[in-house]
Amino acid sequence: MPTDSLEWETRDRRVAYSCPGFDVVNESVRLPDGTETDFDYLSEPASVCVLPLTPDGDVVCIDEWRQAVSRVSHGLPVGGTEPEDDDLEAAARRELAEETGHEADELEPLVTVEPANGIADAVLHFFVARGCRPTAEQRLDHNESIRVRTRSLEALTDAVADGEVRDGRTVLALSYYRLFGTDRDSDEV
Repeated sequence: MPTDSLEWETRDRRVAYSCPGFDVVNESVRLPDGTETDFDYLSEPASVCVLPLTPDGDVVCIDEWRQAVSRVSHGLPVGGTEPEDDDLEAAARRELAEETGHEADELEPLVTVEPANGIADAVLHFFVARGCRPTAEQRLDHNESIRVRTRSLEALTDAVADGEVRDGRTVLALSYYRLFGTDRDSDEV
């Protein structure tokens, strides 16, 4: 029995296509009005996005080639969780180190979202990393082309407002941080 009158009944599920990083899932479903149809969506592991702040308050950013849009994307370190990750903070620390060569003194959860829940089961966990310092070389995946640079928080905010930064994860992380910080009860951001 459905728990909500809007709930769809999944009759069958199969992976229609699989590749490193994600699957395309096909489900046969029955809608609340009794209609039977198919629904396809992207399925991927949870991801982490890090807003890394240096001791001076600058943001450690990355420039990365994005083949899907055929241009360099300006943004923040983001990566998928791995089966061996003990927790989300460990995944965030790993992605920060791999993509930027930086380590953080402390990490705080910022927000968790479903960025495209109409077409994907993706869950994205955002963290603020404070006290970030370069400690090692990048350890990029075979298909990553990343350049690291720092920007002031104001310059990054301006780049989002001007449309230079279009990466949705970066826009969301920065916007949420500027609106609420990591302590929603605090007046300081």
